[in-house]
Amino acid sequence: MAQLRVRDYEHMLDLVVAVLGNADPEATWPLITKHLREAFDCTAVTFSGLYTAENVLRTEAWAPESHGPLVYDFAERHHSPHQHPLAIHVASGSTSPVILSRISDRWRHSVWCDTARDHGGGEQLGLPTPGDPQALRALLLGREAEFTEHDLALATRIQPLLLTADSHTRELRRLHAAAPQPVAAGHDLTPRELTVLGLLAEGLTAEGIAHRLLISPHTVNRHLEKVYRKLGTNNRVSTVLLAQRSGLVP
Repeated sequence: MAQLRVRDYEHMLDLVVAVLGNADPEATWPLITKHLREAFDCTAVTFSGLYTAENVLRTEAWAPESHGPLVYDFAERHHSPHQHPLAIHVASGSTSPVILSRISDRWRHSVWCDTARDHGGGEQLGLPTPGDPQALRALLLGREAEFTEHDLALATRIQPLLLTADSHTRELRRLHAAAPQPVAAGHDLTPRELTVLGLLAEGLTAEGIAHRLLISPHTVNRHLEKVYRKLGTNNRVSTVLLAQRSGLVP
């Protein structure tokens, strides 16, 4: 296996510090996707789970945030997400990181690759994250350049950190659930901010919300900044989850 570099260990240390220094369980995976995007020089990173009983593919976190939840679109375009090469890889019992073109001879000519290429990442590396008995969960790293043996070695070394971070997040969620939950100050949100929040909960990007409301993305981002401030959150995932718990959105 390829040798790691000093910078690789710095990336791993940065990731550990970020996770351990984070007290919000809903911010853990957004932090991880951001760090992995930088470590692997990716166009996009998504963390998602295929819930086999419902045959539903859900995005839990992604980077960059401006891309929006790519896998929602992914699931809409493909009616059999369980046929994705990485889903087959995980379903077979293997949990090792893989370069998708190496486990699927037809990857570069598949609809899956076309979808990834639409978002600037025709080459993909998958990191399974087992731990949820109800879902096949994994990170997908995408970019134009091919992934190398060095990337695979780094992914293999990072994977145990991700599994520990997932366990850490589950424990934080358990502790948060046991503690009294603050009620969001819904009356502080203006009607327009509530509308933007509702569209955010539907999975729309800032551009998508702007198109729906016939306003500029800059105006949408201003509304989102105010929503974050009023709800005391700092990212899309935690904002939507808090809004759902507080009854501000379905």
